[in-house]
Amino acid sequence: MNFGGLDFAVLVLYMAGVTAWGAWLGRSNRGGADYFLGGRSLPWWAVMLSVVATETSTLTFLSIPGVSYLGTLAFLQLAFGYLAGRAVVARILLPAYYRGELTTAYALLETRFGGAARRYASGIFMIARLLADSVRLFATAIPLAIVTGWSYPASILVIGLATLAYTYRGGIRAVVWVDALQMALYVAGGLIALLLLHAAVDGGWPAILASAGSAGKTRVLDFGASPGVAYTFWAGLIGGGFLSMASHGTDQLIVQRLLTCHDAAESRRALIGSGFAVILQFALFLFVGLGLWVFFEGREFAAPDEIFARFIVEEMPAGVRGLLIAGVFAAAMSSLSSSINSLASASAYDFWGPLRRRAGGDGGEDGGGRDGDAAQAGDRDLMAAGKVFTLVWAGLLILGAIAFIPLSRGSAAVEVALAAASMAYGGLLGAFALGVLTRRVSQTGAIAGMTVGVGTVAAIWATARGAVAWPWFVFIGLAVTMAVGSAFRTRR
Repeated sequence: MNFGGLDFAVLVLYMAGVTAWGAWLGRSNRGGADYFLGGRSLPWWAVMLSVVATETSTLTFLSIPGVSYLGTLAFLQLAFGYLAGRAVVARILLPAYYRGELTTAYALLETRFGGAARRYASGIFMIARLLADSVRLFATAIPLAIVTGWSYPASILVIGLATLAYTYRGGIRAVVWVDALQMALYVAGGLIALLLLHAAVDGGWPAILASAGSAGKTRVLDFGASPGVAYTFWAGLIGGGFLSMASHGTDQLIVQRLLTCHDAAESRRALIGSGFAVILQFALFLFVGLGLWVFFEGREFAAPDEIFARFIVEEMPAGVRGLLIAGVFAAAMSSLSSSINSLASASAYDFWGPLRRRAGGDGGEDGGGRDGDAAQAGDRDLMAAGKVFTLVWAGLLILGAIAFIPLSRGSAAVEVALAAASMAYGGLLGAFALGVLTRRVSQTGAIAGMTVGVGTVAAIWATARGAVAWPWFVFIGLAVTMAVGSAFRTRR
């Protein structure tokens, strides 16, 4: 083990500094609007960086190099679809979110269908996010376990508690600003890896690209039509496009960030800008994977996510190792903090607030027709409830990551996480499409459509995952949800 005292010092100082800074950023939080929406005053460029950091994180840093190490650059085709999907969201859904004072993505469904549809969609989001981000948290435990010799459960617990420390105190304002910093760090880590690989391989990058090219690993475009192949042009453009529409238009994890901007125009800049940033980021880490393939001469590893982690720990010089591992934790903490805060936000606004109002209390979601002091008290109550939910969801994510340990062999975590999220995304996107594009579909139709849409994709994943690749899950779920929901129409 080459991870020495200087590396530990860099890592510990970074994690302690980020935790303290994130907690300090929450000093001005006075209520739910501050804690969950940042007072709707965050700059678009910081939100853009937070969106990118949230959706990619550790799985970009560790898993995507493993994808190109074992395959080609074809994964990049998904990013083209991601940009196209964002453009649709910016055109159709963002204006709807900013027409009213919406607090979560699923409040839009309540205005169209009713409270039951809102809560049902929010519940689907919670389950999907818990599954996907438990996998993300597990992926981060790999390098920590390697450098410390700790078990995976102990490593998961340390990362989870460190992230919780600033998320609990700082709220979404801390999440966004720390995300921006941490994205800069882990992208710098990828660039450092490119430079070190250039020096470590005879002939540098020209030799790496020549070797990878002769093996067919530099191919980006695959126009094959098989639905069982995950990374084709059509799966990337269509499947990736619908995945991005769902994740950036209906997932509270991303929509919450977009709602922290001052208006729809700034939110649109953040959303579209993140699409271009993701393309560059994916390309960076896919090229790292090619360099690792040449450096390790195609050596086999126990898990794809271990490849880059091993290079960092075993091959990099002192100090740089610590910086790169800090980059891994930066990626992990950005995604985990975002997940915890968005889950707490959905719990507080979509469930706790309405239940409290029905029980005769003040849910604090809007101030219409209420005394100003009562509205402020309700907003403070929402923040207090949100902090409790923050603790609950952090605990569930830690337990979920530990539960994933025996299932981790043989697949890159990024693919597992994307497949888990995609099972729910089709149903959610279908419900939003029914709400925005139709006028006569009933609330029963929206709920029935989501149920059958998500169930259909889950059945495909369980029984025919080899025949239908995960990038098609959202499109299938969307089509089924809209078909079933359209059968339930209200009377004129």
